[in-house]
Formats: sequence, C-alpha cells, structure tokens
Amino acid sequence: MKLTPVMEKYILHWGEMGTRWGVNRSVSQVHALLYLHGKPMSAEEIADSLNMARSNVSNSLKELLTWGLASRTHVMGDRRDQFLVKGETWDMLMTIVEGRKAREIDPTLTMLRQCVEEAEDDKETPEDVKARIAGILEFMENLTGWYEQVSRLPKPVLIKLMKMGRKVAKLVTKK
Repeated sequence: MKLTPVMEKYILHWGEMGTRWGVNRSVSQVHALLYLHGKPMSAEEIADSLNMARSNVSNSLKELLTWGLASRTHVMGDRRDQFLVKGETWDMLMTIVEGRKAREIDPTLTMLRQCVEEAEDDKETPEDVKARIAGILEFMENLTGWYEQVSRLPKPVLIKLMKMGRKVAKLVTKK
C-alpha cells in the first residue's frame, strides 16, 4: 500500500500516542495502517507498507489480536492470513476501554479490597491511612459502577450524551 504524506503523518502520530498509552510503537503503527486501509492486509503487505521487519509485524499483530482490536480473515485465492481492525471507531474505543479496565482497574480494585479488609485488624496502620485507602476504593467502585451502567447503553444514546456535554450537568442539577 502506498502511503501518502497525510497517511504517514497519521501512522507516525498514532505510534507516538501508543507509546504514551503504554503500547508498543510498532503495534500502534500497524493498527493505524490497518485502520486507514479498511480492507484485509497480509503481514507481508503491512511490513512492506511500514518498512518494518516481518517479525515485528507478526508480534504487533499478535498483540492486536490479543486485545481484540484486529481479526484474522482469509481472502479467496490467497493462502496467507489477512488482518483487519474494527473499522467502527466506537467499537474500537469500547474494546480498548474494556481491555484497559480488565488489565488495570480490576486488579487495582482487588488489591484495594484486600487492603481494606486487612486493615480492619491492623493496629499499626494509622486510621487516616485506612480512611484514604477506603476512600480510593469507594471512588474506584463508583467509577467502575458508572462505567458498567454507561457501557450497556445503546450506542446512539451514548453518542447523544457525548454531544450534549455540559447540558447533561444542567439537566441533572435542575430542581
């Protein structure tokens, strides 16, 4: 696939953003290329388009498959595996958020619950420290509870809520 300067700029920036989010640059660049292409691509085509080592592309594709951000497919007449990403931006976002929640938030909640439970009988930990730990647990549980409720809403409702922005706060605070 021939990349235009705009496509290169997008792919390079997506790679930079990936590193800031804790994702390997190559993984993010492969994701960006597949997203822009919008059709299945083989690992060889990806490697050629990005001027990237085939092994690097393979590792990146494995990670994208693990995250659920890419899928493997086949094209009639071609024996090679082909790859594509979720083309719908909303689905991509929800997949990323759910993956991050499972990898980062859920283990944190488990640890916080353990700390609160262990602190009940702990005479050495100061009460104000116990209160801070319990406070962050309550915040995280509220946040995940809100996320779970919101994530079940139909996509058109969520999009409408996003577009409403501050109007939601006005609606909620009206008497």
